[in-house]
Amino acid sequence: MSYDNLTVTHHEMVGTITIDRPEKLNTLTNATLDELEVAIDALDKDAEIRAVLITGAGERAFVAGADIKELANLTVSTGHLQAERGQNVFRKIEKCGKPVLAAINGFALGGGLELALACHLRVSSDTAKLGLPEVGLGIIPGYGGTQRLSKLVGRGKATELILTGRHIDAVEAFRIGLVNHIVPPDQVLSKSEELLKEIVTKGPLAVRHALFAVDQGLDLDLDKGLSLEATLFGLLFATSDTREGLSAFIEKRPAVFEGK
Repeated sequence: MSYDNLTVTHHEMVGTITIDRPEKLNTLTNATLDELEVAIDALDKDAEIRAVLITGAGERAFVAGADIKELANLTVSTGHLQAERGQNVFRKIEKCGKPVLAAINGFALGGGLELALACHLRVSSDTAKLGLPEVGLGIIPGYGGTQRLSKLVGRGKATELILTGRHIDAVEAFRIGLVNHIVPPDQVLSKSEELLKEIVTKGPLAVRHALFAVDQGLDLDLDKGLSLEATLFGLLFATSDTREGLSAFIEKRPAVFEGK
């Protein structure tokens, strides 16, 4: 499929989605959200793809936010629908069953940070700026920011960042656990690819089950979370990948996983 607002490429089991509107700082229009959903669905269904990388075109921005001109035309009812639309697309990213990494190469603000929060991992340029500045526009984060940020960095710090709308630098983002790694700007993609290449050598079904366990476990009490973990652990023993992984370890050879 051809895209107007994205570039989608595949290389060594990693699919890369680039938000490709650098002249607009890669802002998320409704058309871009539509294309992002299509791209995520396609990569999720592609058996040759085991991980996804999302980044922004150019050096200035990952995604600088939603399109303010579109937001300015919303009403109570359309505003509610707009938030649900963004939430649904980002939830697809979170639940796609393949690790998704945000390579943050510049501004990640508002909807841009919410997109990064929906990814499982985040690698940031050491010059990036991150924040949820929506309250300064008289609105709140609507694409999941109020929910995901607190789960990632804790209630107190998330509340401070949301209520002040303050931008933070990459060093602070790393310190509070908002990003996994910070690197110089010219190393963001290489570090991201290095991390994903390490993951795609592992059993894809095990990775999928681990992502599901972490995602669901966040909303369960410990006993229910442990029960879910035990169920998923047991189910993997019905797969060829588990037999291959255990045999390879015993035989002291690299495992060859087929996702079966």
